[in-house]
Amino acid sequence: MQLAEPLAASWKASLSLGFKSIDRKTVLVDRRSEGPLVVQKPLYPDGPERCHAIVVHPPGGIAGGDELNIVVKSEENSSALLTTPGAAKWYRSAGAWAKQELEFEVEGSLEWLPRETIVFDGALADLQCNIALKEKASYIGWEVACLGRFTRGRLRTTTRITREGKLLFAERGEIEGGGRLMRSPAGLGGKTVFGTFVATSAEKVAIEGLAITRLPGLLIGRYLGDSSEEALHAFARLWKALRPSAVEPRIWST
Repeated sequence: MQLAEPLAASWKASLSLGFKSIDRKTVLVDRRSEGPLVVQKPLYPDGPERCHAIVVHPPGGIAGGDELNIVVKSEENSSALLTTPGAAKWYRSAGAWAKQELEFEVEGSLEWLPRETIVFDGALADLQCNIALKEKASYIGWEVACLGRFTRGRLRTTTRITREGKLLFAERGEIEGGGRLMRSPAGLGGKTVFGTFVATSAEKVAIEGLAITRLPGLLIGRYLGDSSEEALHAFARLWKALRPSAVEPRIWST
């Protein structure tokens, strides 16, 4: 299927959010944005202790030269859940890389539960996520990538998690469109969708369709298949297993 080409102009956008616990209610006390990156009105389906916020990128797609930067700070005793209203779409590039950088500083509890990332043929996408945890902080997050007909281009991913400055987890990968890694049994094995779930938990859980690894202070879940919806549903089941009181963001039902 041929898709319309995005506009040639590139976007530089940033969003900074700060969450604080005030009288046992998590409040979005700081929100600053530049460019086309915003957050919608906070919601409380979990109750006042946990704030749900939806991060929105109005252009809808990310093209070569675009740069998105999201910084989130969760203060002690605060609990925040961030999601997105739909898939992030990374379009074909004429030569420039498109970049997304996530910077999470967590003293309380933070959950980053976005919808899937769709990487189109010819895209040059660089996704970075840095998570800095304080001693008592908790974190749950996931990323799901859908490659489809990814015959050219490149996808780079980098994830780094520290606690009190000590490295807990680091992972870096690069997939070349149409490259050997996409076909190799040691790579994607011909599958088009892959995802990673990370939680600061040492609980024993088992979820059908996922490979789960326990590391010191962390739980890692992996999905490899051909359905982004299947991946998201599996990750949501794992999320609820780790936090049984969890209430899904309302945007997921629309």
